[in-house]
Amino acid sequence: MRHRPKPRNVPDYLIYEIMDGQPIYYKGFRDVLSGKKQAEEIMGSSKLQSYIVTYLTTILINFLDEELFTVLGHEAGIHLDKSNNLAGDVLVFDTETLPGSDIDEHYADVPAKIAIEVDVTADTSDIGGVDTYVYKKVRKLLDFGVERVIWINTATKTILIADDKLESWIVQDWNKDIEILEGLTINIPAFLLKKKIVVK
Repeated sequence: MRHRPKPRNVPDYLIYEIMDGQPIYYKGFRDVLSGKKQAEEIMGSSKLQSYIVTYLTTILINFLDEELFTVLGHEAGIHLDKSNNLAGDVLVFDTETLPGSDIDEHYADVPAKIAIEVDVTADTSDIGGVDTYVYKKVRKLLDFGVERVIWINTATKTILIADDKLESWIVQDWNKDIEILEGLTINIPAFLLKKKIVVK
């Protein structure tokens, strides 16, 4: 597969993540470089993505014991090593792993218990496309120590569940219930329907 040539002199503020030492830019960054769009137009989340992330964050905060778990959102940074700085839509940490005393202005450098992603915010054209990007990111998170990665795709209406205890990853229709944690099961389409939100 032929890739487009990598643009030179891309401003740092257009970098979404660093993977294997390679900058991964926000989807649409080429439009910013060409003057077709402003940076703010590509760096924000869609209404649907934001709604689902907010829903998941709220559910988790209300369900979990705040003394045992910490929930981070808003593309929380994850520092795996000097070559890998990733972002997460919703991250759930054991408080023992990430105590309040470690909350500061830096990226989290310990593994979350659960990482949840909604859609793909990155431009994946330089790393083999969306499937390659998702596989590499999920693999890196699991190898770092994340126990479960859940990736929701609103375009295909599917959910990828990758667990360090599973022999293989699961891709399922998002109409099925998802177990986020033991005792916490959600169904995104049912929630959206309740809110009269139609996903085309």
